[in-house]
Amino acid sequence: MDLQLPPRTEGDALTIKNARQVTIIGANGAGKTRFSRHLMATCGDRAFHVSALHAMFPQRAEAKPMPGSIDERFNAINASTPEIENHANTEFDRLMYVMMIEEFRELIDYKTRLLIGESDVKLPRTKLDKVVKMWQEVFPKNKVLRENGKLLFATDGQADSYAAVRLSDGERAVLYYIGSVLYAREDAVIFVDDPETYLHRSIMVALWNVIEDMRSDCTFIYNTHDIEFAASRLDNKCVWVKDFQPDVPAWDYEILDSSRSISEALYIDLLGARKPALFVEGDEQHSIDTQLYTLIFPNYTVRALGSCNKVIESVRSFNDLKAMHHLDSWGIVDRDRRSDREVEYLRQRKILVPNVAEVENILMLEGVIKAVAIAQRKNPDHVFASVKRTVMQLFDKELKAQALEHTRHRVKRDVEMRIDMKFKGITALEEHMVDLVNEINPRGIYEQLCRDFRQYRQAENYMMVLRVFNHKTMIGESNVAGLCGLRSRNDYVKTVLNLLKHGGTAARQITAAVRYCLNFVDPTPSQT
Repeated sequence: MDLQLPPRTEGDALTIKNARQVTIIGANGAGKTRFSRHLMATCGDRAFHVSALHAMFPQRAEAKPMPGSIDERFNAINASTPEIENHANTEFDRLMYVMMIEEFRELIDYKTRLLIGESDVKLPRTKLDKVVKMWQEVFPKNKVLRENGKLLFATDGQADSYAAVRLSDGERAVLYYIGSVLYAREDAVIFVDDPETYLHRSIMVALWNVIEDMRSDCTFIYNTHDIEFAASRLDNKCVWVKDFQPDVPAWDYEILDSSRSISEALYIDLLGARKPALFVEGDEQHSIDTQLYTLIFPNYTVRALGSCNKVIESVRSFNDLKAMHHLDSWGIVDRDRRSDREVEYLRQRKILVPNVAEVENILMLEGVIKAVAIAQRKNPDHVFASVKRTVMQLFDKELKAQALEHTRHRVKRDVEMRIDMKFKGITALEEHMVDLVNEINPRGIYEQLCRDFRQYRQAENYMMVLRVFNHKTMIGESNVAGLCGLRSRNDYVKTVLNLLKHGGTAARQITAAVRYCLNFVDPTPSQT
């Protein structure tokens, strides 16, 4: 069906042609729920509302339930059978009751037809049969029993059966989702609030795929905060609701184009946050990058993408789409062993590169160390002087190994650049390869780096050492934690993050040191 979307604050309302799956996303407070309700009203009798969250708890009785809803069917059954009126006070319980009553009626009809001698009478396959079959496919170790007019459940290996009230929230939600959707009218528009509610991620996507196949005649409209679920819909039109003007009423919204190289899930997540994007290396759970930069850049949506190549590509892709979303995008990658030319190239493309070798070295900046020392009531100058002395000694021991690693990086880069040329034939390529060692001169690079590194050491240039010294265990070996009165490297890292979380002078000092290290001037208004 063609779906007429609500009014827009600027321009005409949009229409989705041949809509079968629509996902409504947006930040909290952007007006998604009102948008969905307005859309529901335009669908009239075809609208069918599903919400597991509301279904599990008693709700205030509506004067007039939606046409075709579970509540309307429940009321109709009660009106037709006043002698056995049911007083279920949740939509879930009313759904169970409706399915059981309809099952009884169909079985009585089947028995009646047999008694009057009708030919070719088949045992009916009821909605409850369909629900039980699908539910047991999702939970294969569970069984559904029908005893004495009640629906009971049992688990393999256990003799006792139990009522639906003892099911887990997830088990009840699956029953509700499957059962309620079966009652939607033909060619309905099914509005699903938070389709992820109560569901484990391992079954969520598969369940809704099965439900959509089961009701292929219907259009599904999902109002969700789950980014991965939104990205999982294959025949989906995603509506990004940005803002709402209640006095009109009208919405600022767009239909997102799915033809982009940046992942759908990440794109929707960033749009929903309505902040500029900051892509970093590492992962969300284990890397320092995300924890640190989220606190250093509170005005930005920080997302970890793993490798530096993914960060660079995502910044490019997201900024290429800026005309559509109006959000800015930056990235941060470790300096590692990049040359000044490589660093400048990246910075021109909104990829921030710190003036230290890697993210751990940021925690070894003088401003960070002194802020922690002061917070721990230690003498900041004494603490930093001791740390600096130890780091210089570590660097002295590793100088040649570090120079060799830097040389290897530069040679690898130069070889890749020189091989990526056009050659007339294999002979020309071979001749070029023979001359590469002389052209690149790795020994000359190595010896020059050794001279540079010795100069940093002799001058005790701490910042230049942090810039070239890749040493993952530096925080622990420097004893910065012990000097600050902390037990371990992890305690030191946690202290830095906690100081940033709590704000105040220490947080401002650490933030200033890190941003200066990144050569970053924030174009957005400060929230601190």
